[in-house]
Amino acid sequence: MPTVTQPLNKKGDFLVDYEEKVFEDVKAKPGEKALVTFHTVAFEGSIGFVNMLQATRLLRKGFETSILLYGPGVTLGVQRGFPTLGDEAFPGHMNFNNQLTKFMAEGGKVYACRFALQALYGHGEPSLIEGIRAINPLDVLDLKLLHVRDDALIIDTWTV
Repeated sequence: MPTVTQPLNKKGDFLVDYEEKVFEDVKAKPGEKALVTFHTVAFEGSIGFVNMLQATRLLRKGFETSILLYGPGVTLGVQRGFPTLGDEAFPGHMNFNNQLTKFMAEGGKVYACRFALQALYGHGEPSLIEGIRAINPLDVLDLKLLHVRDDALIIDTWTV
C-alpha cells in the first residue's frame, strides 16, 4: 500500500480558489425583470432551495424578480413547523419558509397557483406563507407571457 505523504485537510483550509471570478458581475439594467418558476416538490431535492437562492441573487443584482409556485411547487410556499407553525423540527426544516420570507422582505414577489394549492394538495390560501399572492390557474401562463413580452430572464425549474 502506498504511503500518503500529504498532510490531511483541516478545518479552515481552502480546497478551491473561491475568490477567482471568471465572468463580469452582471447587474440589471433599469427595468429588467426575472421570473423563476418552481414545479418541484418541497424536500424532494435541492433544486427548490437552490433556485430560491438564485432568485434572491437576481433580486440583489437589481432585477425586478418574481417567483411562481405551481403544480407541486406550491408545497414550497405553505406554512410549516412542528409541533406548531414556525417551530423548526430539525436543522433546515424551515429553509423554504425562511428563504421565501427573506426574498419578499427584500422586494421580491411570490405567486402560488390556487388550483394546485387546493385541488392537488388540499390547502387553502390561509396555508400560504404571509405575503405570497394566490393566483388563478389561468394566470400561470399569462404571468410567463408577460415576462416573455418584457424580455425577462426566465428560469424554469421542473422535477418529477
